[in-house]
Amino acid sequence: MSKINITLFDYDEKELEEVSFESIEGSRGYHRQHRMLWLNVHGLHDTQVMQEIGRRFNLHPLVMEDIANTEQRPKVDDYGDYLYIVLRAFKYDDANSDALSHQISLVLGRDFVLSFQEEPTGLFEPIRQRLRKDNCVLRRLGSDALVHNLIDAVVDPYFVVVEAIADDVEQLEDLLITDAPVNPLERINHFKRETLELRRAAWPTREVLNSLLRHTGGFFTAETQLYLRDVYDHSVHVIEHLDSLRDLIGDLLDIHLSAVSNRLNLEVRLLTVVTMLFAPATLVTGFFGMNFEYLPLLKHSNGWIEALAIMFALAVGMGLVFWRKRWLDAKRA
Repeated sequence: MSKINITLFDYDEKELEEVSFESIEGSRGYHRQHRMLWLNVHGLHDTQVMQEIGRRFNLHPLVMEDIANTEQRPKVDDYGDYLYIVLRAFKYDDANSDALSHQISLVLGRDFVLSFQEEPTGLFEPIRQRLRKDNCVLRRLGSDALVHNLIDAVVDPYFVVVEAIADDVEQLEDLLITDAPVNPLERINHFKRETLELRRAAWPTREVLNSLLRHTGGFFTAETQLYLRDVYDHSVHVIEHLDSLRDLIGDLLDIHLSAVSNRLNLEVRLLTVVTMLFAPATLVTGFFGMNFEYLPLLKHSNGWIEALAIMFALAVGMGLVFWRKRWLDAKRA
């Protein structure tokens, strides 16, 4: 289990203090100096640290419980003095074709923002880089602008994950058409599950953004709401892409079933051709096996050779007919 890490950004439009703490004891001697405060926590397993943070910022026990329970669906709760926001962040594992997700919890206060992550993801590093610049516009704005940037940093990678899954699905589609991949049903169901997991996060994320746009508690300025509307549009586009991707995965199943049926038809056709090639031999042997005294070739010393020649000639003739009709082409549907 990784060690807990606490990063503090204490800033205003002129100055910024950046401090990192590896234990709650190290933070007790620090006193706030500027207008805005952003506290980011990596790792949620240290109960003592989480309780200390909850006590200092007067967070409700239900908030602390939801932060620790990392299987929450995206939501927003209003606790009067602050908003509690839950989001799901995603990244794509190309090696295993997995969409990995983890919970990100945000607490928006009037002059502070708290963010809690299970592990370092790098999602917020561009925001940190911007805050470190002296001419950063974000440092002149309030906590609502910072939360908008954090939400945007979580939602934008959804497009990357969806596009990565779509690329893998299209590659699988090409394989299904040209060749028979290994365990196609397993891979199709895998992509179906990953898409469903993304969709289960994208839909409530859209509702979270819609709730923030309609919120009347005074946490968001009119300008920030314009930017939140842009993030809301992004979430809608993600859902539309996921719907298209779900239809594409459904088509993959139809393609696979059609390919299986086509291969079965080819195998049955080849078996039928083989059976037909042996049918003349069966007819000739049956004819000469009748219990009549007088039959053609029956008294000839080379009659059996002539009978075999007739069988062979009939089989070759039928084989030529099948070849002309392209019934022997295994790749022809």
